[in-house]
Amino acid sequence: MGGVNENPTNDRRLLGPGFPGDDGSVDPAVAAALTAHRDGTRGYVDALSTLLDSRVLVPVVATLGEVEYDADGLAHDKTSDMATVLLTGADGRQALLAFTSTTGLHAWRADARPVPVTFRDAARAATHDGADALVLDVAGPATFVVEGADLRAAAAGYRLALVGDRSAWVSADAG
Repeated sequence: MGGVNENPTNDRRLLGPGFPGDDGSVDPAVAAALTAHRDGTRGYVDALSTLLDSRVLVPVVATLGEVEYDADGLAHDKTSDMATVLLTGADGRQALLAFTSTTGLHAWRADARPVPVTFRDAARAATHDGADALVLDVAGPATFVVEGADLRAAAAGYRLALVGDRSAWVSADAG
């Protein structure tokens, strides 16, 4: 057999990019929604509705793993890992960071690497990590925070619907 995998169900494949043609720029509809929310001309629900199916960039940064010391007592980096970033607020709650563009991400931290995911996937990652919120574009120009029931509903795949003059989370299967 010589190391050839003859079982096609065991093939390992790399998936293609989830966002073909993505150059790291902010989606114009997302930029407009967040700017309008910041300026008070559009509500939170409108901005959140626009974000739900958008692409965001979750930053990952290198973190020091185990350290090895040489005979002179000098520390040398033995291992490092890549990790997402949780921001801890003054009240002790944590938030996962995400950005709408590579420009915003690198304005926050130049050495961070962008991982493109859907907003819903970022919400899932936040809840999985035990975060209380998802903070979008912490470096500006229009910071947007999703927390609590809204974060959990977005992570669970619910969609926003208008019910009269109010919004409600409904099952993605509901018509």
